[in-house]
Amino acid sequence: MPKILVVIGARPQFIKHFAFEKAAEKKLDVVTVHTGQHYDENMSNVFFNQLGMKEADHMLHIGSGKHGEQTARMMIELEKICELENPSALMVYGDTNSTLAGAIVASKIHIPVLHVEAGLRSFNKRMPEEVNRIMTDHISELLFVPSSASIENLKREGIEKGVYNVGDIMKDLIHYIEENSLSKVPNEDGPYFYVTLHRPYNVDEQDRLHSILSKLDSLEHKVIFAAHPRTLSKLGIKKEESAVIPKYKNIKIIPPQGYLENMGYLLNSEALITDSGGMQKEAYWLKKKCITIRSETEWTETLAGRANTLVFENLDDISNALQNSNIQWADALYGDGNASHKMVELILNHISKG
Repeated sequence: MPKILVVIGARPQFIKHFAFEKAAEKKLDVVTVHTGQHYDENMSNVFFNQLGMKEADHMLHIGSGKHGEQTARMMIELEKICELENPSALMVYGDTNSTLAGAIVASKIHIPVLHVEAGLRSFNKRMPEEVNRIMTDHISELLFVPSSASIENLKREGIEKGVYNVGDIMKDLIHYIEENSLSKVPNEDGPYFYVTLHRPYNVDEQDRLHSILSKLDSLEHKVIFAAHPRTLSKLGIKKEESAVIPKYKNIKIIPPQGYLENMGYLLNSEALITDSGGMQKEAYWLKKKCITIRSETEWTETLAGRANTLVFENLDDISNALQNSNIQWADALYGDGNASHKMVELILNHISKG
């Protein structure tokens, strides 16, 4: 079987890789490299423990660090692994530093790059993710996009060859979880809003973070905030604890959740408040109203029908958006839930043609 080296390192990439790994069984020799970009137990290992993913063939333990330092350390190790494994192609997901490191290394030593979730644009180059995805797209040989909007984004940059609209691979896993009733029901009384925030511009500056928390504390339902380890540290909370900060009695802060627990909290919530990219889609597919605390989104299609609302400068708009009940959902948004199988067939066909 053709050998595909796959680089993963952050929570959304584990989600995507689980679906691809299942679709590739007995068709592709999938060799996985876990960079260790996300090293928290609930943000990485849980995918192997709860969903039965194959353990990574190579574990780099890179951890956190400045962007240049982190990416460079990954590249040094990934080049060694590429030379050792000599794969037919290297696959990367999304827009993280792991994505960029894998793509650059492979392109430099003439290994074809396959980019899952290509063509997304927030048009905000101050976001490191935007730079990562643009650079990766321009050196990829196969570009798997989730929507027609992504195709148009790539055309504007002169990229038309090797582009395939397969839908969103994360939708494959949502279908799998729903069909197998795998989401975990949280032990929470009464209605609540579910919150996840991790982007530096929302959580790294104390004034901004506390402005957001003050607004969340004033909402009509209690707030369950699954906080990133960095945010927990800023709030003086140990990652294994759940806590209520006396100043914000309406907010319960919990550690990062495993994927199935995370889906359970989302599925049983009144709405999602987040700055995550992937969770905007997950909320949409589960038909949960989403408030995105960002000035832009790469998932622009979720804004149609008022299912997702961007809020950034005026945090009072959170309350207004939560009052909206007139939402229109498009069941076919981002494909039919079979993206991974389509990708496997396209890869096999591409490799067979040399």
